[in-house]
Amino acid sequence: MTDSDRILQRAESALRRHGSEPRLAQRARQRQRAGFFRKLGRVAMVAGGLVIGLPLWGLMVGPVGTTGLMLAVLAFILASIAIMLMPNRNIGVENAPTTDLARLPLRTEEWLSNQRAALPAPAARLVDGIGVKLEMLAPQLQALNDKEPAAFEIRRLIADELPELINGYARVPHHLRAEGLNGMSPDKQLVDGLAVVDSELARMSEQLAAGDLNKLATQGRYLEIKYQGDVGG
Repeated sequence: MTDSDRILQRAESALRRHGSEPRLAQRARQRQRAGFFRKLGRVAMVAGGLVIGLPLWGLMVGPVGTTGLMLAVLAFILASIAIMLMPNRNIGVENAPTTDLARLPLRTEEWLSNQRAALPAPAARLVDGIGVKLEMLAPQLQALNDKEPAAFEIRRLIADELPELINGYARVPHHLRAEGLNGMSPDKQLVDGLAVVDSELARMSEQLAAGDLNKLATQGRYLEIKYQGDVGG
């Protein structure tokens, strides 16, 4: 059994412990629901503005009249449609290197949930496990000084190496992802790289729990797949 297979088994085991539906998918659905209710709240604010504004207009300016009322209703309908069709906030990682360390894992988890659907099934399962580890890592970073060497290692893995791996894979043309060129399969490279990220996050979490910051700072490993062949190359 390869290291990738063992990592996949651990990821699937973690997912079973956290429910049958992937945690990333759960959180993505929760964000969609929250976004929907935020939009409803904005529609309600527009409606409230009209309910208050129309009588004030009548008192201060003059009667609204049937035409004015119809225009107000039309404006409300158009504004409501525009609000409901407005896309939800798109989570990016462009500012990840400067994001507060304590917020970085959950921000990265949100970004991963948006990337998951475009990944092959084995990589998606690993991403689910990585999402669980990021969620568990977040509270551990609350008390970690951002200037610690250990913080630098964590930030490099989450904000640099992980996005670089997935974005590099996304740049590969679809017809080359399974087979690749010269025997190099981007699909396999992605899975192997995510397996390294998964094991590194587990190691970091364990060492943070043990309070061994020096060991965490000096034992950081790079994504091995990056040096075996860049999936974006």
